[in-house]
Amino acid sequence: MSPILFDSAVFGPVKSRRLGISLGINLLPVNCKLCNYNCIYCECGLTGKVPGTSVLPSRKEIREKLENKLGEMMFGESPLDTITFAGNGEPTLHPEFGPIVSDVLFLRQAYFPSVKVAVLTNGTMIHKKEIAEALQKVDMNIIKIDSAIEETYLTLNRPSAADSLEELVARIKKFPGKFIIQTMFVQGTFNGIEVDNTTEYEVEKWVELLQSLRPQMVMIYTIDRKPAEKGITKVPESKLHEIATMAKKAGIKTMIAG
Repeated sequence: MSPILFDSAVFGPVKSRRLGISLGINLLPVNCKLCNYNCIYCECGLTGKVPGTSVLPSRKEIREKLENKLGEMMFGESPLDTITFAGNGEPTLHPEFGPIVSDVLFLRQAYFPSVKVAVLTNGTMIHKKEIAEALQKVDMNIIKIDSAIEETYLTLNRPSAADSLEELVARIKKFPGKFIIQTMFVQGTFNGIEVDNTTEYEVEKWVELLQSLRPQMVMIYTIDRKPAEKGITKVPESKLHEIATMAKKAGIKTMIAG
């Protein structure tokens, strides 16, 4: 099975495990993944060299495609729960992320005013003023943190920058807006090393981190499609429920996405 890449700046709507009926916005190239992480479980495949033929969709293209799709859905009385910045990598890497967010909010208000706007992000750009200001305008900032332990973070997410998990957490704590944490739980082996962020120690440290971050809620889930690297497997639903119970006992609102 090939990696899953979205072939348009606007895609769907799709039935999301976390966000209901979601219309996606892909700010990245349609022929490759563009991200500053290289997560071993990513359904979009590995982060590699971006082909010379790759281009980012323009603000104009995104606005036109989104308006056409929302108009089509409104007149067809199609249901919609969320407009989601997702796609083939990290959306906040787009140089016009802020203005595009403003366009999306304007069109949302014009066509589907009750629909939420969400951003799925790894949070690495949240310290930049223009990114933070844009994120404060949307309804749901969903930030990825897969482990509270540096070694596990580096193994699972393989960030391209030299930033440590400690630096990422510090940036998130300084973010003045509201946010949700999402965590992907996986098991297996990678490069001959056991990978498991569901152990008692891992989960205890994760809960402690959540208590310090104080998110609106945490969304926990496991892989649903072929991961980027071999040897990575999904976590049983029973284990997700155990983890959710630990988080809830610590006073953290928790959603299991499967």
